[in-house]
Amino acid sequence: LALALQKESKEHFQHIALDQFRDGLPPSLRGLNSPADDPGSLGLNVIPEIIKGKSVTSIKFGDYGEKVLMVMRRTVSQLAEAGCSVVVDDILFKKDYLLDYVSVLQPSKTWLVAVRCDLKIVRQREAARAGRFPGTADSHFDSIHDHGVPYDIEVDTSTRSATDLAHEIIDGIKVRPCAFHNLLNR
Repeated sequence: LALALQKESKEHFQHIALDQFRDGLPPSLRGLNSPADDPGSLGLNVIPEIIKGKSVTSIKFGDYGEKVLMVMRRTVSQLAEAGCSVVVDDILFKKDYLLDYVSVLQPSKTWLVAVRCDLKIVRQREAARAGRFPGTADSHFDSIHDHGVPYDIEVDTSTRSATDLAHEIIDGIKVRPCAFHNLLNR
């Protein structure tokens, strides 16, 4: 979707993705069910868990990983302050991540976009992608949109093409954003 937005928009969007920062972590800080005393728990730790009776794969960020995520949000802010348009591909695992974006970005120039998809389709897409752990999407499917904030734009990738959705977002950003204003005024 971010790539389609870059292609379809006349605006020059810089794409910043959580995966870019995750992939840049040193291998020693990328854990697979690493215990607390292991370096793998400091960055991004992939942990099998049982949530609501289902086996899922959760993503947990340690102290170093949280610092990297904070810097990612500031990178977005610095690009925006320099006059670059930015499309951010991030997962708001915690409301604090959203509130941090609110603290570093200009509310009048920031649109909060919800990208949704039917869980069955998400599971199919996850299974088709190399290097994905089964159940990762299940672990955060509901919680990433459970921050009590209305979005400026909502799109659903279940059945519509990325190109069509990019045009919907392009049309949506013609309207003044309000999501970040709503958070500031709480």
